[in-house]
Amino acid sequence: MVGVNGSFQQDSALEWELVQRRLQCEQRLAASRNVTPAGLFCPGLFDGWSCWFDTPAGVTAHAPCPDFITGFEPNRTAHRHCESNGTWFRHPETGAGWSNYTTCVNLDDLNWRTQVNLVYVAGYSVSLVALVIALAVLSYFKSLRCARNTLHTHLFASFAANNALWLSWYGAVVPRPAVVFANGAGCRLLAAALSYGLLASYTWMLCEGLYLHTLLVAAFVSEARLVRVLAGLGWGLPAAPALAYSVLRATDADPAESGQCWINDSKYLAVLVAPVCITMALNLLFLCNIVRVLLTKLRAGPRVGSSRPSSTLLQALRAALLLVPLLGLHYLLTPFRPEKDHPWEMAYELISAVTASFQGLCVATLFCFCNGEVLAQVKRRWQHLMFRPRANSCTATTVSVRQVRLDPLHY
Repeated sequence: MVGVNGSFQQDSALEWELVQRRLQCEQRLAASRNVTPAGLFCPGLFDGWSCWFDTPAGVTAHAPCPDFITGFEPNRTAHRHCESNGTWFRHPETGAGWSNYTTCVNLDDLNWRTQVNLVYVAGYSVSLVALVIALAVLSYFKSLRCARNTLHTHLFASFAANNALWLSWYGAVVPRPAVVFANGAGCRLLAAALSYGLLASYTWMLCEGLYLHTLLVAAFVSEARLVRVLAGLGWGLPAAPALAYSVLRATDADPAESGQCWINDSKYLAVLVAPVCITMALNLLFLCNIVRVLLTKLRAGPRVGSSRPSSTLLQALRAALLLVPLLGLHYLLTPFRPEKDHPWEMAYELISAVTASFQGLCVATLFCFCNGEVLAQVKRRWQHLMFRPRANSCTATTVSVRQVRLDPLHY
């Protein structure tokens, strides 16, 4: 059970706030001494979290739940019972005066959100490992260095940075109320970096869509120049809204905006939402036009054997489905957030956690681990390492010579 007694101690980051709350409580109690309850009553006090006023014997007092304790819902109330003899209820185990804060916690909701956070952490961790491996593979093989894979490398890097930032947030801020309440420069810088990392990942999805659309629509285009332009846009474009959002929150006089490591929703959230919505809208237009162009080209091509229009449509549909995670279009479903306590809220939270945290794994798998060019290079490298000639092994030399004869591309 959640309660507070006289021996309550809090982390140093909260001590200053508790001192201020104690002083405010003492002032309010002093002002209320002019009117005291008739008969026996329990004298008002500060229990370490909340202020309790003079309460008649046999009555249970109520107070709003503290808003600085993670997991507490401020719209709920705690209670403290005044016994019939004019003394506050004492906990049977500790023997100290006790305020009941059990009602401040929605245990079912807290457990559920804890599980959702674990899904985020697991997804971001797995995706980060997959993205790092994909980056290493694309960087290692020189034969894979082309305009398309260069853009994939930038996209993977933006996802990896975003995942690493979120893991830092879930590890260093979310489970530590003292850090949130202290509102230090470090956690605010992390929040600002998170806003940039989030926008950068969306911007690079837009760059992927713009690249594919340009190659299909434009007859003549310099891929090298296009990649340079997209690299500048991908890393530079998110800086302006992320900086604006951070400055607005840091300079706002309202503690709800500038405090608590910016962990709460903000009235300035539109600064981040607007570019994300624009990115999704443009990528949706790109995808529709890409499918249209693919269908046109596939239908115009020669038909072999029993090829039918339905197979052409399936080919275009398959290509479009592969582009959905690359362009981030699955996020088009997540803006429609149900209201709190809605029957679909839990399903929404779980789907959002899975799609957001495992996107890096999905993209790395589709466009690196399952890429035919990548698999061919890895296979050749593996064969080279396994069958390369060794000076002290005649058998290995013989096998290696046979392998070279069978595979002219062996190096």
